Amino acid sequence: MSHDTLNLNTGFTRRVHVLNEASALLQLGLPLALTHLSYIATISTDVLMMGWLGPEALGTGSLAWYLYVFFDYFALGVLCAVSPTLAQHLGARRTKDIRPTVRAGAWAAVMLTIPCLVILWHSKHILALLGQSDALAGDAQSYLRHLLFAMLPGLWLFVISELLAAHGRTRALLLTYIAGIGLNALANYALMFGHFGFPAMGLDGAGLATTVVYLFMFCALFGFVLVDRRMRRYRLLHNIWKIEGDRISGLLKLGLPIGFTEISEIGMFLVISLMMGLIGTNALAANAVAAQYCAIAFAATIGISQAATVRVGRAVGSGNTELAALSGWTAICLGAFISIAPAAAFLFLGEPLIALILDPKESANAGAIKLAVAVLAVGGLFQVADTVQGISIGALRAYNDTRGPLLITFTVYWGIALPAAALFGLALEHGAEGIWFGMVIGISLTGLLLLLRFRQKSKPHGGSHSHERQVN
Repeated sequence: MSHDTLNLNTGFTRRVHVLNEASALLQLGLPLALTHLSYIATISTDVLMMGWLGPEALGTGSLAWYLYVFFDYFALGVLCAVSPTLAQHLGARRTKDIRPTVRAGAWAAVMLTIPCLVILWHSKHILALLGQSDALAGDAQSYLRHLLFAMLPGLWLFVISELLAAHGRTRALLLTYIAGIGLNALANYALMFGHFGFPAMGLDGAGLATTVVYLFMFCALFGFVLVDRRMRRYRLLHNIWKIEGDRISGLLKLGLPIGFTEISEIGMFLVISLMMGLIGTNALAANAVAAQYCAIAFAATIGISQAATVRVGRAVGSGNTELAALSGWTAICLGAFISIAPAAAFLFLGEPLIALILDPKESANAGAIKLAVAVLAVGGLFQVADTVQGISIGALRAYNDTRGPLLITFTVYWGIALPAAALFGLALEHGAEGIWFGMVIGISLTGLLLLLRFRQKSKPHGGSHSHERQVN
């Protein structure tokens, strides 16, 4: 008996199916989590090697990186519309719509990249307006100008990744990202510190290395899709120059709220970094390290969230609303359980974790290390709530529900979390820990509201999601 026709009315059958669904989510989500972890590892390599340059370089590089990902995550968020669209097409057996959807995603990536490049090219002025020093703003702009050209190949890589994830083909994706880790470390070593005949470029070298790595990864993964026996049937290069406005607009209609949802969170982290910059260099460095570890732990959330989008999306595409609801709730509970481990590590293993990035033997790092341990402990509380909200958003996307999560996240992050962070961290002078405590308040409330939203959407006949067919 197939999952799509399984009777879920009896308690025993439901328990069996929950276990089966959890297994399916892990089989799909674990490689996706490892893939995202590999992506984070390339960023962590940058952070690690920036730390070798000193706390000042680490703070400058992390602030510049947040400014970059503010725009990059917006574009990636918009392109997240590709995943539920492909999943629904596959669930409804509309394979003829796969290539046009991927092509529309590729052209949407081009459209999104151009304004981002123009804005970030003049990032010095942006950072100056945000209260940063001329020296920091100048160094950050130089780093970003070497990093910017990684954006388009990175977005194209994401579109191809969504295609493979929708088909459950994650091995090539994982191997490509693992290769990217090694190449990034080697390129950083050469370009940042001046080895193998290259000049020592410092932060600029990290930006250039990232551009080289993303171009390599995209070419490698796209080459795989073109020759793979199961993927080549889509003939992705056929009519590659064809621009279908209705399909692109369909993706943008679904994806723009996702993009704004992404930057409502990354924007919060950017403002948090700016608050840390007002406190001092040690606070900025401590925030960079703590945020990096939270991002690493969030890899599991990303994997299960993407798996939930695919699993729930296929059920929605086939019209099975009960299976879609069960898949979503299983994903949320599974993710919450898994998040307990990294949360405990942040609470009880802060010092050895921080020591991996900031050398405790260097007396200049003492203040940043002490502060980073305290901030990371608060990050343990942040982690569980962030997991719940992240997977809830992934499940809601499968219902084409993107505007509701946008309203919730934007309202809470900017209306509650940031004011609370400013109150506890700056006004009441609790410093970096107080700022992160404000974020914990916001992310917890966001998770609760998204759970209620998913409960409403996943009720049978509770919305118009089951049989909608969007134009893409």
